[in-house]
Amino acid sequence: MKLPRTPYSDGIGNAYQDRFNGLNHNLGAGDGELFDMRNLTSDYFPLMATRPRRLRYKTLERPGGLFSWDGLAWVDGDGFYYKGERKGDVTPGQKTFAALGAYIVIWPDKAFFNVDSGEFGSLEAAWSGESLTFTNGKLFEEDAEANAIQASGVNWADWFKAGDAVTIEGCTKHPENNKAPVIREIDGDKLYFYEYIFTLDGDEGTTPYTETGALTIKRTAPDLLYLCENENRLWGCDRTTIYSSKLGDIFNWNVYEGLDTDSYAVDTGSAGPFTACVSFLGYPVFFKEDHIYKVYGSAPSNFEVMGSATMGVAPGSGLSPAIAGETLFYLSTAGIMAYSGGVPQPVGQAFGLTRQKNAVGGSDGLKYYVSLEDGEGRKTCVYDTQRDVWHIEDESRFTHFVRWAGNLYGLNDRGEVWILGGAVDPPEEAEPEAPVEWMAEFGDIVEGSPNKKGIAKILLRLELEDGATAEGWMRFDSAGDWIRVNGTLQEGVKRSYYLPLVPRRADHYRIRLTGTGGCKVYALTRQYYDGSELKSLPGRQ
Repeated sequence: MKLPRTPYSDGIGNAYQDRFNGLNHNLGAGDGELFDMRNLTSDYFPLMATRPRRLRYKTLERPGGLFSWDGLAWVDGDGFYYKGERKGDVTPGQKTFAALGAYIVIWPDKAFFNVDSGEFGSLEAAWSGESLTFTNGKLFEEDAEANAIQASGVNWADWFKAGDAVTIEGCTKHPENNKAPVIREIDGDKLYFYEYIFTLDGDEGTTPYTETGALTIKRTAPDLLYLCENENRLWGCDRTTIYSSKLGDIFNWNVYEGLDTDSYAVDTGSAGPFTACVSFLGYPVFFKEDHIYKVYGSAPSNFEVMGSATMGVAPGSGLSPAIAGETLFYLSTAGIMAYSGGVPQPVGQAFGLTRQKNAVGGSDGLKYYVSLEDGEGRKTCVYDTQRDVWHIEDESRFTHFVRWAGNLYGLNDRGEVWILGGAVDPPEEAEPEAPVEWMAEFGDIVEGSPNKKGIAKILLRLELEDGATAEGWMRFDSAGDWIRVNGTLQEGVKRSYYLPLVPRRADHYRIRLTGTGGCKVYALTRQYYDGSELKSLPGRQ
């Protein structure tokens, strides 16, 4: 027969933890998961560790944006700067950037900067006057009829170039000459187009005549909200329409000649405005709140816009898309999504029921950084694509992220440009921030038992940098103040510490660690003893 087993132990249980899995802001957070945190990182996963100190590279007085293309570029007040030097004038305010070849473009100013020549100017050009002569001219060194515009004393090369599509307005004698043809050649004060493109006087329509009044010839670009570069074209969108520039030409958005190099525009026809665009997996991808559109094809003749009704980018989060670990991440109205070209998948479950908005994203290549708002305020959070864990850094409000020379730069709303994460060969003028304050709060701990239990002691194995501090805190049954756990933690060494505390029964409890400066937690051991079923009744200690 079997005899009952008599326990000879003192009833003390040990719960050993040496894997810390990042954020889980849900009530069901398990062992090793943190319900809340501040300034932690996954760099030393599975250890729990504080993030590296950021480096402040520069402070702008009136920040308008940050970009990188063969060097860092930014807008400060009414100036555009490249590699620290002012290159041109812009209007103050937030900017959207893209680049093609040697050109950086700046919207909504529709300005450009050539990083090779140093030229700064406008993508648009406009001439206005009171007299234009429509006449016969030349084309490819041969005489041509009804294809020229002449304005005495005007050097058209100061305004336009061959290949530009220009809009002619103000013609009243022959209103049919108000059109948008493409310039074929420029000869001093004459613009040459294709033959018979204009209506002239005379029975055969080839007798020169002069238009008078308020006349304009201009090259225009659309009012884009979002833009990107893809396959040697600039792509962008306003609220309803997708646009592409002429192949390899940032200046022309209205060239429609039936050629593979033409510009392109299409209206998707679906409800709601566009909220973002990005180049991903070789395609320009455009987002609405509840749609994703991908443009297939290699030329306007075979461009095809394919849309899918799925979770797109949330309004106000047009700068949240960023590629990390070959996956595109962005904020939707349902939370952070991971998009690999098919159906986007949610990856923001760690945030629990909190809803996010107004996100700005960036990437260091493998981690997705996002500055967003939720019901608790502004947060900068990091998703590690290799380890599938989230960490919260701090309350910084970043407006732009860019990657340059192996480092991730972030511009915040105070105008500070920071290097985030582990810096690689940072600029000499970059200064480290002060030691950061950090916090790690574990979820409810019940030790796998429905009964009340008593916590006897905590043992920590950790390492503090020189000058760093750390403290332990506990809270019982989600009530009352946090109680500091006694014990001295020594800086500059890696060792285990015994933190004694007054035993107290509780249904559940939480542990919080706080400190300032660098810290790595290798292991956490809890010693506890389990109570009886009767002692789990309300009000019983």
